[in-house]
Amino acid sequence: MVRKVRRAAAEVGYRSAAGTSGLSKRRPVIGVLVPSITNPVFAASLNGIQNRMLIAGHGVLIAQSDYDPAREVDAVASLLNQQPTGLILTVCDAQNSKVLSQDLPPAVLLGNPATQRSPAAVCADNRQAGRDITEHLLACGHRRILFVSGYFTASDRARLRYAGYRDAMEVAQVAALEAVQVPFVDEFETLDLSATLSHFVPSAIIASNDLLALCVIAAVRRHGLSVPNDISVSGFDGIAIGLLTEPVLTTVEMPDATMGTAAASLLLDMAENAAVPRQLQVAHRLRQGGTVRNITQEQ
Repeated sequence: MVRKVRRAAAEVGYRSAAGTSGLSKRRPVIGVLVPSITNPVFAASLNGIQNRMLIAGHGVLIAQSDYDPAREVDAVASLLNQQPTGLILTVCDAQNSKVLSQDLPPAVLLGNPATQRSPAAVCADNRQAGRDITEHLLACGHRRILFVSGYFTASDRARLRYAGYRDAMEVAQVAALEAVQVPFVDEFETLDLSATLSHFVPSAIIASNDLLALCVIAAVRRHGLSVPNDISVSGFDGIAIGLLTEPVLTTVEMPDATMGTAAASLLLDMAENAAVPRQLQVAHRLRQGGTVRNITQEQ
């Protein structure tokens, strides 16, 4: 019954006014760390978090790391200065993050897989997602498939997706290519893949996320090639802008807003009800668009 009452109080944002100091009377807040607030993926997650916390009467403080592990420490320190109820964190690499080695208030990883030190997480199976998109390209007749990504040290999600790519290529007994890692923060919109395309001569490219996939498409066209007639391109995340491109982007959809809401609910349950930390895994879905050419249908 105590747990039910606490849960109901958290839902409506109730706080007892009796015997509280000026500090404790202020509106409770949570801290959120994301790699980038300009990437639509994290914007969708933040929207889900804010909507859930609004119902619970919590404010939301946001910090970004710019995909830099060193900046994560400073960003989280600034959040902790505000004495948050808890934290929702998307870190560069959950296994090696210095942030997660600290003593933290209740914290939930968002997008990263759970670790022994941080067992609370909401994420997708990124390795399986990498297998799925690669199997789709293989089924379409592609064999020279290149994986283009931001730096793996900046995103364990990208690293897991590449591992899934390698899994699928190995099962198909097709040689996997080394990943091409590119800067993904500064001037990615002017990405130059001329040397890469000439060296690997791929028939298909998998980008580690949709925003990068759109940059890859632009780079392929600047090289004088067309998508998908010359090179097929696919991504991950399922951002809305991918539906507005011509042709529509082939991608693996991730329910980013739902993941944000789930992470917020899990954090509230841990902070308000002392719930046991747990990992929640959300489903992904392949969205077939027009940026992948089916070679097998032409033979």
